[in-house]
Amino acid sequence: MPLYEHVFIARQDLANAQAEALIEHFGSVLADNGGRVVGQEYWGVKTMSYRINKNRKGHYAFLRTDAPAEAVQEMERLMRLHEDVMRVLTVKVDAHEEGPSVQMQKREDREGRGDRRDRDDRPRDRR
Repeated sequence: MPLYEHVFIARQDLANAQAEALIEHFGSVLADNGGRVVGQEYWGVKTMSYRINKNRKGHYAFLRTDAPAEAVQEMERLMRLHEDVMRVLTVKVDAHEEGPSVQMQKREDREGRGDRRDRDDRPRDRR
């Protein structure tokens, strides 16, 4: 079956338990349609770069799934109809990465970012 990664944003006025219940609900929708949730993460309340439905913040959630396309379409349809879900993003991937997502890793554990102090050593053109 194809592998997918889903990120959705729920309204900020939900409690943490309600946001996590949404993750469980949409995971059960996938399971009912022949798919399965490989991994799930609750990223917490984060500030968005622009307002969505008059909200500045939202509960972010991440799902890794192994499901047929019909199950993913049904889950996305229900997410778009749900009044607490503001945005949905689904991406088809070749393979799931092991371990936590980049959002859940500590800053010093992330690879490939380079040393930020290198940027301060550049000569600056002061006119």
